[in-house]
Amino acid sequence: MNRAGIVVLGVGCFIFFTDQWIKMFFLEGFRWQGEFFSLILTYNKGVAFSMFAFLEEYLKYIQLVLVGGLGMYLLFHKEILRLYALPIGIIAGAALSNIFDRFIHGGVVDYFFWHYGFEFAVFNFADVMIDVGVVLILYRSWRASKKVF
Repeated sequence: MNRAGIVVLGVGCFIFFTDQWIKMFFLEGFRWQGEFFSLILTYNKGVAFSMFAFLEEYLKYIQLVLVGGLGMYLLFHKEILRLYALPIGIIAGAALSNIFDRFIHGGVVDYFFWHYGFEFAVFNFADVMIDVGVVLILYRSWRASKKVF
């Protein structure tokens, strides 16, 4: 396995297991109510902001096929994998953790609820890591485009 593959696998496993470890506390009953945010337990049957919840049981299979398809694409486009190994590992680990939740718990385990000034969607560590991965891809793409000129 090449360096990029090791980074993707290592980072992906770290994100996956960290997310599952955090979720374990909420599944075992941990809760906290705060003035600005609360730590609660909820199961998201959809994707972001519960969109596509109407797909019910099909959603987890659709997501699995999409993540698998992206993985296959990256196997045939190793230059992308080399350039973006870290963010791909972050996103893959987080996505697979949320898909795992769907198979085991019937929905994604979410727990962080921001409610100061306005109520925001309940989310989890994996959701944040997907955002971090996307920002890293955008930043690296922007930096690469600056080098061309």
